[in-house]
Amino acid sequence: MDLRIKGKTALITGGSRGIGLGVAKLLAEEGCNLHLVARKSENLEAARKAILTEHKVEVTCHAVDLSDAAAASQLSLELKGVDILINNAGSIPQGALAKMDQAALEASWSLKLFGFLNVAREVYTAMCKRRSGVIINVIGASGERPRADYIAGSMANAALISMSRALGAESPAYGVRVVGLNPAATETERQTVRWEARAQKELGDAKRWHELTKGYPFGRLASVDEIASTIVFLASGRASYISGTIVTVDGGRSFRDK
Repeated sequence: MDLRIKGKTALITGGSRGIGLGVAKLLAEEGCNLHLVARKSENLEAARKAILTEHKVEVTCHAVDLSDAAAASQLSLELKGVDILINNAGSIPQGALAKMDQAALEASWSLKLFGFLNVAREVYTAMCKRRSGVIINVIGASGERPRADYIAGSMANAALISMSRALGAESPAYGVRVVGLNPAATETERQTVRWEARAQKELGDAKRWHELTKGYPFGRLASVDEIASTIVFLASGRASYISGTIVTVDGGRSFRDK
């Protein structure tokens, strides 16, 4: 299926690993030129080489700490001509309110919450002026099903869900779409490390971590490709009437009793 995005330019934050890299590879497969953003230049370069090995597209790397508001805003200003923005960078630690001090709260929100906003600001404004463009915010289901043991993440994700709905309701008047996506627990490198640690502790063998995911839909975590494929579809011309909504990709887990 032609997704109608060949020749488009995409900006992907958190684009060197995990879901971000999965999205980058699929966009490159569709003929998109890429701007990849992450903190570590060596990870970015490895991602760039992997993509160029398979696809003849342009890949530009930006080693930027998006938790730095000035740096994020500057990147947004420099790259406001992109056609597709995938806001994906960010990770917020687990923790209940009693264990979440001010410094930890500010640090966790500076990348996931304010990073999304600071990157989107100029990009969204420019898209509205051009009357074309798509922003996909990769958020998290705790924004709609908040958890006390993940209080900072639940609050930040709820804010990003509201931002996606509000902008996505306004943006069609300017020819732009904004969509939020809540991914399931996904088998990324970072997630695998966590599950291996838990398996080592509970089962005495890190390699048995898949046994701990049997209670998830389909008896496993989501794959990077499953989440990335949905994101790329939502960013494509095939999803041209989708805006202001949140798409949850979790195998139905959000609506299960347990």
